[in-house]
Amino acid sequence: MGKPYNLGVLVGRFQMLHKGHEEIIEKSLELCEKTAVFIGSSQESRTEKNPFSFEERKEMLKTVFGDKIMVFPLPDIGVGNNSAWGEYVIKNVVGVLGQKPDLLVSGEEERRNTWYDGQNIKQIFIEKTVDISASRLREYIINGDSENFKKYTNEKLWDKYPFIRNTILSSKDNTDTKSI
Repeated sequence: MGKPYNLGVLVGRFQMLHKGHEEIIEKSLELCEKTAVFIGSSQESRTEKNPFSFEERKEMLKTVFGDKIMVFPLPDIGVGNNSAWGEYVIKNVVGVLGQKPDLLVSGEEERRNTWYDGQNIKQIFIEKTVDISASRLREYIINGDSENFKKYTNEKLWDKYPFIRNTILSSKDNTDTKSI
C-alpha cells in the first residue's frame, strides 16, 4: 500500500542541519512518496546567521538522506513570515516540480501558522522532541563543544566538523545579511 501523500515539501535554512530537522524530514519520508526540501535564504552565505552556502547545505542534507529527498534553493524575497511568503514558496514548488505539494511539513513554530493561508494544502506541524536550534548548535560549535555537536547532529556529518567549525568561526562576525 502506498503512502497517504504524493509530494511533501519542507522549507528551512538548515544553518546547521541538526536532529530536529532530521525528525521533520523523516516524518515527510514516512508520509509522502516524494519529499522536496527547499533551502531558504539560499542566496546567503558566510554571515553569522547563514554561514553555509546553498551547495554546502544541500551536501549536508544529501550526506544524511541521499536520494530519498530532493533539494532546491529558495532565495529570500524580503516579505517576512506571512502569507505572501507562503504564496512565493508554492509558486517555487510548482515552478520546479510542476505541481503543488500534497503536504507541507514543518516544525511547530507559531510564525509558520499563517504562511499557507488560502492555499488549500494540508499542513502538518511536527512537535519538537529534540531540544536544539541551529543558533544554539552554532554556539556549541563556536565554543569548540564537539560533544554537543555530536549529540545533536547525524554521525554522517561528524567527519565534516573541522570544515563546519572553520566556516562558522570565519562567518560569526559578519552581520551583513539581507535575510529575514
